[in-house]
Amino acid sequence: MKVRVVVTLKPGVLDPQGKAVHKALGGLGFAGVEDVRTGKLVELDVADDTSDTAIDEMCRRLLANTVIENYRVERL
Repeated sequence: MKVRVVVTLKPGVLDPQGKAVHKALGGLGFAGVEDVRTGKLVELDVADDTSDTAIDEMCRRLLANTVIENYRVERL
């Protein structure tokens, strides 16, 4: 089974990479971009019987820093 984990910074956490992308887009002439927030996308291929609890534990222990990041799991 395919699982997608989307990790994003929590609101209020500074995003220097997002700021750099925002500045670069402006430098390339792309107008109208008001803000950029970056994140991570992790795709996992797991056994069909992998529980939601196990996937959640993977996220909390390794894939996301829950102090500064949120995550959501999408089963594909």
